[in-house]
Amino acid sequence: MTPGHGAARHLQGGAAILTAMLTVVLVATLASAMLWQQWRGVEVETAQRIRVQSGWILSGALDWARLILREDARQGGADHLAEPWAVPLAPARLSTFLAAERGQAVVADETDASQEAFLSGQMQDLQARLNVTNLIDSGKLYPPSVAAWTRLFKYLNLPERELQAMTQALLSAHAPANAKSGPPRPLWPQTTADLAWLGLSPLTLHTLEPFVTLLPMRTPVNLNTAAPEVLQASVPGLDMALAQRLVQARAASHMATLMDAEKLVNNPDVRFDANEHGVASRFFSVTGQLRVGQATLQERSVLQRDGLDVKTISRSREALSPDVPPLQ
Repeated sequence: MTPGHGAARHLQGGAAILTAMLTVVLVATLASAMLWQQWRGVEVETAQRIRVQSGWILSGALDWARLILREDARQGGADHLAEPWAVPLAPARLSTFLAAERGQAVVADETDASQEAFLSGQMQDLQARLNVTNLIDSGKLYPPSVAAWTRLFKYLNLPERELQAMTQALLSAHAPANAKSGPPRPLWPQTTADLAWLGLSPLTLHTLEPFVTLLPMRTPVNLNTAAPEVLQASVPGLDMALAQRLVQARAASHMATLMDAEKLVNNPDVRFDANEHGVASRFFSVTGQLRVGQATLQERSVLQRDGLDVKTISRSREALSPDVPPLQ
């Protein structure tokens, strides 16, 4: 064999090894891509199934809340924070509810998906807050409500110029349309978050969030459920000390009438108005959270109760980030 033939065979052997290595890499790449596609399909299908099932569960929780409010209406009387609807549902495994329904004890099972699903929720009285709708009456600003909002802004140390901008925007939004002249009217807000386009800054809106709401009609403030900040804002002559004393007194015994509130305050300078204050409520919010593994789905609903009729007037659902704490 000549030296040239040996070199050629050596080159051919190297080319064969290189071809084999490239083939192995190609096959491995294709196999990895196929496995990734299969894994991705399984994950998408699982996520879709969890989303649909979570929607069913949250809808069931909403029906449960409506039933609680309906049964509360059968009892009649005032609405206060010692009633069943005001007791929050702490995070509980879904298996707990399933076992209770079947009359069985809960047995831990690491392979059961329901062991990793936790449901929590709470109901709140929306008439425990100042209602944006109350600011407008018959196309004009309603002085008692404007005064209440002014007191709330002052107590929370918020800029009153933003309140003035918001009230003027609400007035413009409520005015009849004029297609011939004048600037375009702002849209009437649908949620409190929409107040941002009516002149409230994000910081102001965040500070106001626990104390205000936006309901489809005028509503009185429920003295049995309102926070001290709302009480001192909505009741002329009621300072924070009296408001806190009223909150402490109602914890021992709720108010059945406005006369009960006057007796608890025991101050001749403080008077309650039946148009602005009450002891019962028609509007409630329901917040439900379902946590499955690292995913948390939250649904917020607004309910209107008229007698035994409890209807849902709005629902919104969002996925929360893993670092958001569950409802307590």
